[in-house]
Amino acid sequence: MIEIKDVTIKDAKALLKIYEYYVLNTAITFEIKVPTLNEFKKRIADIIKKYPYICILENNKIVGYAYSYEFKGREAYKYSNEVSIYLDKNYLKKGYGKLLYIELEKRLKENGIKNLYACISSPIKEDAYLNNNSEEFHQHLGYKKIGLFTKCGYKFNNWYNMIWMEKIIGNHENGE
Repeated sequence: MIEIKDVTIKDAKALLKIYEYYVLNTAITFEIKVPTLNEFKKRIADIIKKYPYICILENNKIVGYAYSYEFKGREAYKYSNEVSIYLDKNYLKKGYGKLLYIELEKRLKENGIKNLYACISSPIKEDAYLNNNSEEFHQHLGYKKIGLFTKCGYKFNNWYNMIWMEKIIGNHENGE
């Protein structure tokens, strides 16, 4: 059985286990050291105060999560959010990422968000640590590439690019 639910602090250990794989084995995140459980709990607590943070469960096991957060710390950006998603490496290509983003988008629209942004590691050349799957996933869900930062991340003795992708989910005609 598949279920999507709001993340709580009690889920931190399961989420951190998923994230740890990406920190230690991939360039998907430019984080080099795995955060402590307490650091991760604080990140969750800070986000859930104001923004959606959800997870997907298969047979009561958390197998992925997605969340949104403030795009920039300025008032004029209040209709924009950045989004992130991580799936357990053993549960990729099952449609769970799409289900998470559909639910996240629904909630963000209800909250008046109009623009979504994803900051994505991008390989100069695909290697053992990074491929183009994340960019392709976002493209499949309607995101467009809008920016490229060249060789801005260095991990595993390799340089990686970072791209920004955008999806418009709201009407901009009348301001607010």
